[in-house]
Amino acid sequence: MIESAPDRLTRMLSMVAYLRDNPAVPVAEVAEHFRISPEQVIADVNTLWVSGTPGYMHGDLIDFSGDDLEHGVITLLDSRDMDRPLRLSPGEAVALLVALQSLSLAFDHGEDASLVDETIAVLRAAAGDAAKAADAVEVAAPRRDVDARAERIRAALSTGRRLHLRYVSASDQTTERDVDPLQLLTDATRWFLVAWCHRAQGVRQFRVDRILDVQVLDVAADPHPDVQLTGRPEPDTAQAAQVRLELSSRARWFAEQLPGATITELDDGWLELTIGVVDLAWLDNVVMALGAEVRAIEPPEVARRVSSRAQAGLDAYAELGLI
Repeated sequence: MIESAPDRLTRMLSMVAYLRDNPAVPVAEVAEHFRISPEQVIADVNTLWVSGTPGYMHGDLIDFSGDDLEHGVITLLDSRDMDRPLRLSPGEAVALLVALQSLSLAFDHGEDASLVDETIAVLRAAAGDAAKAADAVEVAAPRRDVDARAERIRAALSTGRRLHLRYVSASDQTTERDVDPLQLLTDATRWFLVAWCHRAQGVRQFRVDRILDVQVLDVAADPHPDVQLTGRPEPDTAQAAQVRLELSSRARWFAEQLPGATITELDDGWLELTIGVVDLAWLDNVVMALGAEVRAIEPPEVARRVSSRAQAGLDAYAELGLI
């Protein structure tokens, strides 16, 4: 699986501290210590070499001995204090404590729970009186049913098993699908499952509180080495379908509330809105709700989909004698 950016950043910062304590280390020895290839060690060093503190001039960058590196040895000359322990302000310490307390409620037991509890204890001791402010924040426990689903997902991730989901989308459509779990993420409010969906033949993100049922299958999950995980609980709109809408000026409120949307003013007073859509069923509902405020949709296949859905709704009303 492709390494995530946060994991690589953590390793590179650890590498700076390691090289501070171990001068003139052969590349092969560094590779063995961090359990990576010698090529990856060189790539990490080259990245660190152009990293540093604000200003980013020559004297602001982390520095290594170029002569030593040519002979397969890594010598750190200037760490730019990247090896110093992080010092948190009182406000930062309180924010981190509250986040950790929220995370601890998601774990009933096991190594994850112990690690979070140990981190909270260390941080409270280091924060001193500032830690008392965190006690004034009431952190709500997660719903037990959501927590049970998250535990099943963790079990599938740890054993490399496929999952079967019954899921209800934001547009109130219920589907069943088999997925290969890739990541379980949280934004401190909700849990999200990132998985390869065999029904959609692509990576999809599922809110765990919208999973009606989850079963761990006795089937090994397929490897997906080409999938690059973002480590974010938001859908990756870069991989979404790009849709162009023409909206009346009265629908500007809708266009302006969409993150990442591009809005262009048209000569006749209408707006051109371009957005990345992860869930086309959501778009169907939005367009039908806006009604006459939408006059064009591209690409054509999306327009046909919305038209078909709208016609099906009209037919259903006609059958009931409501139109």
